[in-house]
Amino acid sequence: MSIWRAIMKKPRTAVRSCQRKRAPCQEGREKRVLSGRQVKPSTPNGLAGRQEEVLLQASLSPYHLFRDPADVRVFRENLLSWYDREKRDLPWRRRAEGEVDLDRRAYAVWVSEVMLQQTQVATVINYYTRWMQKWPTLQDLASASLEEVNQLWAGLGYYSRGRRLQEGARKVVEELGGHMPRTAETLQQLLPGVGRYTAGAIASIAFGQATGVVDGNVVRVLCRVRAIGADPRSALVSQLLWSLAQQLVDPARPGDWNQAAMELGATVCTPQHPRCSQCPVQSLCWAQQRVERERLLGSRAPPGSPDVEECAPRAGPCRLCAPPTEPWDPTRGVTNFPRKAGRRPPREECSATCVLEQPGALGGPRVLLVQRPSSGLLAGLWQFPAVTAEPSGPREREALLRELQSWAGPLPAPRLRHLGQVREPRAGQGCGFCGHIPGPVSAPWPSLQVVHTFSHIKLTYQVYGLALEGQTPVTVAPPGARWLTREEFHTAAVSTAMKKVFRVYEGQQPGTRKGPKRCPVSTPSSRKKPSPGQQLLDSFFRPPDASSLNSTAQ
Repeated sequence: MSIWRAIMKKPRTAVRSCQRKRAPCQEGREKRVLSGRQVKPSTPNGLAGRQEEVLLQASLSPYHLFRDPADVRVFRENLLSWYDREKRDLPWRRRAEGEVDLDRRAYAVWVSEVMLQQTQVATVINYYTRWMQKWPTLQDLASASLEEVNQLWAGLGYYSRGRRLQEGARKVVEELGGHMPRTAETLQQLLPGVGRYTAGAIASIAFGQATGVVDGNVVRVLCRVRAIGADPRSALVSQLLWSLAQQLVDPARPGDWNQAAMELGATVCTPQHPRCSQCPVQSLCWAQQRVERERLLGSRAPPGSPDVEECAPRAGPCRLCAPPTEPWDPTRGVTNFPRKAGRRPPREECSATCVLEQPGALGGPRVLLVQRPSSGLLAGLWQFPAVTAEPSGPREREALLRELQSWAGPLPAPRLRHLGQVREPRAGQGCGFCGHIPGPVSAPWPSLQVVHTFSHIKLTYQVYGLALEGQTPVTVAPPGARWLTREEFHTAAVSTAMKKVFRVYEGQQPGTRKGPKRCPVSTPSSRKKPSPGQQLLDSFFRPPDASSLNSTAQ
C-alpha cells in the first residue's frame, strides 16, 4: 500500500485517542514528549473521497518518503547497531529486559513512559527508582491511596499523570483480572490516560508488537531524515510521521527500534546542536544533504561532485516542504527541520497566599495546609491558604484574611504581614536578606514575589505570613486542612511552587533568614569606581559635613 494511502486510511489506534499536551524538546533536557495532538483522519468515501485522495497524491513528493526497501533495511540495521553500542544504562530498560512476567514488564514500561512525558530523563531516574521500590507491581499501586501517590509524585510536575496511572492500575486489577492488555489498540481503548504513543511504547517494548511510535525526538529525526519542513502539528504531517515510523520499525526488534529512534533524537539529533558526524543514518538524511548542496552552491563545485536530490512535487507546491514564507537559513543547517511551532505565551494569573504558623505548637512549630479540589490544576495536592488576586489589588489583604479565618477561626489581623515587598529600611536597619545597611542614597528595594510557570499558566504568588504567637496552640484542623511540622511539610504532597513560597517565608523570619546568592543592594566594595566627572558632580551635590560648617562659621 502506498504511503499516501496509508495516510488517508483511518488507523485503528485512533479510536478513543487521547488529546496530549505538547512541549517543545530542548537540547540537554532530553525530554520525551508527544508529537502533538493526535488528529483522527477522516476516511475518504465516494466521489469526494476519491478526488481528495487524488489531490493528496499529486501534492506529496516521493522525495519525503522511503521508496527503496534497501534504504529501509539500511536504516534499521545502522540504527540498531548504533543503539546496541551507545544506549544509555537506564533503570527502566534494565527492569524491562530482566523481567520475565509480561504484566510486570508492561507495568514497568508504563510507569517509565508516563514519567518521561515532558520531563527530563535525569529527573525521572530517582522518581522511577523510588516508585518501583514502593509499588513494584500493579496490585501494589492499585492498593495505594491517592495521597501516597501525590506525595511521591510531588515535584515531578503534571500531577494528573500519577493520578491516571493509579486509576489505570486499579482498572487492570479490578476489571481485567490483573492482566495488562497485550496490543497497542486495546491498551489505548481500555486504560485511562493512555494515548497512541504510550500504548505503542508499551506494546512494542513489553510485548514485542511491531508498532511504531512518534514522540518529539522521533518527530525531529524523521523530519530531518526526510526534509519535512511543513508544520509537524498538522494532520497531514502527523499522519505521515506515524506512517513512516510504522514502515521503519524493525519487526524482529520493535521495542529496541523505537527506543533507538528516541535515543537518537535525545542524544545525537538534538534540537540546537546536533552531532551529525556521529549519526548512524547520516547517509540517508536529506537535511544533511541539503546542507551539503548549499555548501556546494556557495562555492564552485569540483568535478565529480555528487548530485543532491531535491524535492520535485508532481503538481503545485509541495505540502511537506517549508512554506515560501520561511526560506532556508544557511546558518542553521539541519536545524531548519523540523519547523518550529509558535507557542502561545502562558496565561498570567496572580494569587495571594499566606503561611499561617503556630510557633508554640506542641512538638514544634506547625504551619497550616489546605487541600486543593480533586480536579483541575494541582488536583488533590496541599497548599497554603490562598485566594485569587489582581496584581496589586486593593482588597487582596482582606480577601486573604477571610480565607484564613474560614480555616482557622478568628485571627489577629494586624499581624498579617505582606512578605512580597521588601520595604525600604529605616536608618540603621539592614537588608532583610543579608543585613547590609545602605548609604544615604540607594536604589529602590526589590519586589520579593514568587513566580512559578506551569505548562500554560504563569502564576505570581504574593506571599504573606502570620505567626500566632502568644495564643493557645490549635491541635485540631477542620476537614480538608492540616497542621504540619516543617519536617512533615517537606515530605508532604505539595507542589514545587509551595516550597518556593515557604522558602520566602523562612527567609523573613528572625534568626532563620536565608539570603540569596547575591545581595540585591550593592555594597561599597562591589560598586564600580565613579569617573572623574561623576566624582565632581557628587562633590557638588553632597551636603557639607559638620566640620566644614564649623570652619565656615569661624
